[in-house]
Amino acid sequence: MQGADWRSESAYHAAKTADAVDIAWEWLRRDREYQQDFRTLVSSEHSSARSDHFRRKWGLTFCS
Repeated sequence: MQGADWRSESAYHAAKTADAVDIAWEWLRRDREYQQDFRTLVSSEHSSARSDHFRRKWGLTFCS
């Protein structure tokens, strides 16, 4: 949906069938603070403590 016209109903046809997880992800991925935290996490040396903090802060669960 990158570059979608937010005023165009057709750009959001999938929203009619989206569940709560889909809506939450669409909100989260657009959040600038989340984007910055994610970039920091990805670019840092792997640390389970850092990863745990990220998950707790953003309320995420990752499948393994």
